[in-house]
Amino acid sequence: MLILENQMCYNKHMERRRSLKIIPIFIIVVGLVLGALYFINRPRGVATYDDTLSETEKSLLKSLFENESFKDDITFSSTTVEKINGTELISDIEIPVTDFYYQGEEKYIPFSELDSSVRVTSDYLDTFKSGAKFHILTVESKNDQEKSTAENKIKEKLDKFPVSKDEVLTLNQTGVTALARGIQTKLNQVGDGAYFAENIKDLLSSSDLTHISNEVSFTDNCQTDSSSTVLCADNRVFETIKAIGADIVELTGNHNVDVGKNAALDTLKLYHDNNLETFGGGENTEDAEKPLEISKKDTNITWLGFNLSTTKAGGGGATDSLPGANLYDEKTAKKQIEEAKNNGNFVIVDIQYYECYCYPDGFVEYETCDMPINAGESDWPEQEAFFKHLIDLGADMVVGTQAHQPQTFELYNGRPIYYGLGNLFFDQTYWPGTERSLILTHYFYNGKLLQTVITPTVYDESLQTAPMSEKDAKAFLSRLTSWVK
Repeated sequence: MLILENQMCYNKHMERRRSLKIIPIFIIVVGLVLGALYFINRPRGVATYDDTLSETEKSLLKSLFENESFKDDITFSSTTVEKINGTELISDIEIPVTDFYYQGEEKYIPFSELDSSVRVTSDYLDTFKSGAKFHILTVESKNDQEKSTAENKIKEKLDKFPVSKDEVLTLNQTGVTALARGIQTKLNQVGDGAYFAENIKDLLSSSDLTHISNEVSFTDNCQTDSSSTVLCADNRVFETIKAIGADIVELTGNHNVDVGKNAALDTLKLYHDNNLETFGGGENTEDAEKPLEISKKDTNITWLGFNLSTTKAGGGGATDSLPGANLYDEKTAKKQIEEAKNNGNFVIVDIQYYECYCYPDGFVEYETCDMPINAGESDWPEQEAFFKHLIDLGADMVVGTQAHQPQTFELYNGRPIYYGLGNLFFDQTYWPGTERSLILTHYFYNGKLLQTVITPTVYDESLQTAPMSEKDAKAFLSRLTSWVK
């Protein structure tokens, strides 16, 4: 009997222990079920696409986040500002422009449409952080981690825009440089080889690259008559070229061999010793016809230079054994342009064309020379037709570097032509027109020409070139474009 009672007690004890084990298991199971139900039905963050968003912006954001769950509410919105610091999520930029000829009403266009067919009317190109309407996406959330993750995801999908000049290739292109004759006389008076650049050096040296078209060679003890057509430059005045930060020297001019082969070759060595690139002329025909290839800041440029207005040897053109300018050859030009375009390069063609020299007596304006000229009996007598022909061959831009007086400019088949840039540095103070020039500042971004800004310059008997005043520049550009049909 005692054994039976003990057995019964034991059984009850075991049952009690089993029931005690079941309780925590039950609690755990219930907890898991309740947790799962909470996870499934828990409150989720709501994504709000604000009415400030454009349809394009809203579409982009929904493609990124519509199927994504957020722990906390998150709001996407858009705002438009006139100045940025460069860290914002930029969805688009609208830039104020007028037409290529600085005419017509101002309008705003998207950054993607900015090209050389329009002219920017604000300071946008100075900083890339002002002078436009910047469309900025903003993300708001109490959850900093989710906000940061969302912003990074958006940033990866947005188009890239430049936010500083460090991302844009800037290139100054200038007209005639002939540091000769009256320049020599003034140099002897002032004794400073950089004197002539004093008022223009800051502008020219501020770009990534600066081009000059230098027409004369440097020598020691250069002496030429004030009316002489045989030109040379004193070695001391090379300081002017250094002062403006020149990087590229075009050699298409007619006068680089005026004082002989040795001076021309020594000048080429002077350029290269000072890390200046040259094109449009050289030690001989083979060297002279080599294009200048520029690869910088994701932009590739092929720059060609030809002389149409001279001949070989005594005329200033290179031969197989003599230095000089690269004479124009149709077959070579066509081949080089085609090869450059096949490589995806932007092609600039500079032409030393014939000059306008029909000036009247006295210090008077002669607006006839503003226009493309008729060179009379030559292979290409009409400057306008010849320059447009080069565009037809595939050039993206054609520039005349022969003109001693600035000429008009136009857009042909969507591509710019500048018929002549005038005198950057020279001694021609005989007429108002020859005291002026145009500096072209080209802006390239990822291989595309965004814009060309034109800065008119002027010098007087001091022979110190300077930018025109804003009022005079506006009037002068209006005069040049008045010829456009």
